[in-house]
Formats: sequence, structure tokens, C-alpha cells
Amino acid sequence: MGVLVLNASMEPLHTVSVPHAVRMLVRKVAEIHEAEVDSTIGVFPLPRVVRLVRYVVTRWRYARPPRWSRRGVLRRDGHRCAYCGGPADTVDHITPLSRGGERTSWLNTVACCGRAARSCNSRKGDRLPAEAGMRLLVTPYVPTWADLYG
Repeated sequence: MGVLVLNASMEPLHTVSVPHAVRMLVRKVAEIHEAEVDSTIGVFPLPRVVRLVRYVVTRWRYARPPRWSRRGVLRRDGHRCAYCGGPADTVDHITPLSRGGERTSWLNTVACCGRAARSCNSRKGDRLPAEAGMRLLVTPYVPTWADLYG
């Protein structure tokens, strides 16, 4: 259960844990915007949404695309396997690392199912999708901040 943090201009920034939100309230860097009706934490109602007291400049966020991460790839692809469309729990390199594929490239990685013995990740193995007789249902792309956190 997370607490949404709004900038002073009411734009969403990110989510934080409830204890973190309470610390923000104690330090008076944020105020409660929305809260649970009958729940409290000490003197504060249980926050759902907090708003920063001062505006935080977020230009850094839009200057560059987000850094590659496994979680980001899964989020970008909606936690759906790029080969079968089922639930994804791992990341697959389209061009395998052993064949010169980039490890942390948004364009070389897709979400993939991989825990079962007959998963798409194990079926593809160390081959290109065409060699494994598989085709991508999605086209990998470099996401924007809004794609991942918007």
C-alpha cells in the first residue's frame, strides 16, 4: 500500500510507503491531501495522497529517458510475455548476449515468461527469435517517464 506524492502544483511525482509519508508530514515538507476516514497513525489520519508544501523542479526527469532496469522492461511491456502474451516474470534478450546483444538496452530486451520448464525464455534459449520459430508480439522501444510512472 503506497501513498501518492503530489508536487505543490498537484502533478503526481511518485509513491512512497506509509511510514515515509508520515515522516514527510512530521518534517512538514508535505500535507495530507486525501486520507482514510477512520484510520490514524499517531496524530495523523492514514494518508492516501500527500502534497508537497514547496514546488520541486522535475526538469531532470524529462531531460533524458529513464535508465534501463528489469522492472522498467516488465512495466513497459505490461508484465506480458512478448512471445506468447502470457504473464511475464523475467526479461529476455532478443539478440542473446553471447551473440553480441546489449545487456542493458531497451531495444534488445522484452518481458518474457520464464519460470516454467516450457516457458518462452527457455524455449528460445540462446537463439534469435526467428531461429527458435518465435515471433515478437510487441516492438521494443525506449519508454518515456510517463510510460513507466505516469
